[in-house]
Amino acid sequence: QVQLVESGGGLVQAGGSLRLSCVASGRTFGNYATGWFRQHPGKEREFVAGISRSGGRTDYVDSVKGRFRISRDNAKNTVYLQMNNLKPEDTAIYYCAGTGGYSYAGATADAYNYWGQGTQVTVSS
Repeated sequence: QVQLVESGGGLVQAGGSLRLSCVASGRTFGNYATGWFRQHPGKEREFVAGISRSGGRTDYVDSVKGRFRISRDNAKNTVYLQMNNLKPEDTAIYYCAGTGGYSYAGATADAYNYWGQGTQVTVSS
């Protein structure tokens, strides 16, 4: 069993930056592919970024490419999402997700077994 806890959300003006963190406990985090998803009010959860177990592969949804960066520090059992040049449309609850079933899980939410509780990101215009 893996527990994931997100932090780092908050209120920021458009053009600002935030860094989200996802700390894992319970198992060796380096064995888990990880992703960040977000959910806008009234909409389905969507993929934001994914990273392989080793960190050697990353992928992003087109709307955040060039602005967001996913990274991980397996020694600290932590995955990060650095978000720059934030836009009001980035406002959402952000969730960290993990799976031990794949070296890289990609954009499919069903591929992930473990989810955090979410952290709210609000970007004002």
